[in-house]
Amino acid sequence: MNLPADDARTAPPAHRARRALLLRNPASRRGEENFAPILDRLEAGGVIAGECDVGDPARIAAAARAADLIIVAGGDGTLHHAAPVLLEVGKPFGLLPMGTANDLARSLGVPEDPLAAADVIVAGATRRIDLGDVNGTPYFNVASIGLSVQLARELTQETKRRFGTLGYAVAGLRALSKARRFTAWIEAGGRTRRARTFQIAVGNGRYYGGGMSVNQRCEIGDGQLYLYSLEMRSLWRLALMAFDFRAGVHGEWEDVQSETGERFVVRTRRPKAINADGEIVSQTPAVFTIRRQALEVFAPPP
Repeated sequence: MNLPADDARTAPPAHRARRALLLRNPASRRGEENFAPILDRLEAGGVIAGECDVGDPARIAAAARAADLIIVAGGDGTLHHAAPVLLEVGKPFGLLPMGTANDLARSLGVPEDPLAAADVIVAGATRRIDLGDVNGTPYFNVASIGLSVQLARELTQETKRRFGTLGYAVAGLRALSKARRFTAWIEAGGRTRRARTFQIAVGNGRYYGGGMSVNQRCEIGDGQLYLYSLEMRSLWRLALMAFDFRAGVHGEWEDVQSETGERFVVRTRRPKAINADGEIVSQTPAVFTIRRQALEVFAPPP
């Protein structure tokens, strides 16, 4: 049964052991940490987890069908790669945030401490969330064109391991030095407008980029996508907007255009790369849609 986004399911009976498939990404920033305490915490709560490397999709799909739930240990990139399997098997999933930004966990209110996140899974309460979709690729947080693509290219594994969340600032400065405006046509609600922009971003989850907010009204289960376009003439304006990006009120600036809807189409003069959840996944023209109530996730009530 599909529940509304603001409803939650209660935990199953405590005496029933649940079989979990643990998808672990050793390449994530904290992926090499000792998992024994986490597995012990899960087992004490009646969740028996068998591990599988996130890089083996065929084995994952087979093992997931035999499990009661799936646990993804890693960051937003790991979750992005796990999304097709989660959609295919339709099992509830839990998060162990062990990446750099952990923006999906932040959007859901899941603690960043993996042991506390394991307690959320053990508690058993779930909620339904939406997925964004760009050109057939599902995403949790944000898909974008322009500045963020250069940011994704600059944000290497070495940078993330060395600087942690501050790696976004380091990569951001490098990306800003190379940023150029481009022309795009944005179609929404039967209207098309021309934009000269540094970036077009379409959010499903509230947070991205290590804690920046797509929009203060955005919720990951509200059935809406939130688009913004950076249409200032000079990127120095971004420095003035820094705190507003964290709060999700940057759309109030006159040179940031924002829209809400269920479908957007973005076209450019020449194909431009698309970044979704930190991964380069496609190129323009881009069709953004929403997959309503697509997944069930272990999380505190919204």
